[in-house]
Parts: sequence; structure tokens; C-alpha cells
Amino acid sequence: MAIGNFTLSYMLFTILHFCQFALAITVCALYGVELDRARKANVSGDSKWIYAEVVGGLSAITALLYCIPYILRFAAIWVWNLVLFILWIVLFGIFGKMYINENPEGNHDIVRMRSAVWVVLANAILWLVSFIANLVYWWMHKERRSRFTSRAKV
Repeated sequence: MAIGNFTLSYMLFTILHFCQFALAITVCALYGVELDRARKANVSGDSKWIYAEVVGGLSAITALLYCIPYILRFAAIWVWNLVLFILWIVLFGIFGKMYINENPEGNHDIVRMRSAVWVVLANAILWLVSFIANLVYWWMHKERRSRFTSRAKV
């Protein structure tokens, strides 16, 4: 099924990348609050929050680039998705250890950071889905040639 020149798989990939973009921007906003507080207090930003911003920024830019038609046909796309998935899982591990078991006791900042941890996990899951889907897409659509001469298409 195609709408215009776009197939159903392209539309599904676009929806997936839009969700990844939205969650990446959300993470940047949630963790950016802490960096802004550090800046206002004339303190250098903690490396954990800077890492969160870098991962969110890389993911947002990647998701936007993936919405360009035919960019998903590059063979190494699934490798980059795996790298982003690993970065998100590391981010979840860092902040999950800090905030998941933390009792907020009315502190809205801790509530916000606990929510941010779950947004990070959701984004990690989306990048895992993207990795698997792109790997399957690449495997199914790669150009196959004969084993011995590489000239004949199989």
C-alpha cells in the first residue's frame, strides 16, 4: 500500500521517528532545567546532565534526518540505531539508579526527574524498535549477489 510515492513502511518509520524526536526534545527540556540552575548558580554543569543533553540532541537530530526520504536505505543506519539505543540505556542506568527508588516527599524536582527517567526508558525502547526494524528492512532489501563472482543477482 502506498500513499503518493511513500509506502506503508516509510509512513510507519516516519511515525516512529517523530515519536523519537518528541521524546528526545522532552528529555532535553527536563534535564536542561538542571543545567540552567547550575548556570544561574555559576556552577559548572554536572557531566551526567550534559551527557543527557548530548544523547537527547543526537537523537533529535538523527530522528529529523531519518524523515528525509530514502536516507533509511543506507546500510549502516541500523548500526547507528544500535549505538543510540546503547546511549539511552546507559542514560537510563545513570539516572534510574539516582531517582527510581528516591522518595520525593513533596519535592517537585525529584518527581520531575523520576518522570524523566521513564521518558528516557521509553526513548530507549523506541530506539531498540528502530534498530530491529531497520536491521530487518536492510536484510530484506539488500542487493544480493552470487557468492563466487558477485556478478549475478540472486
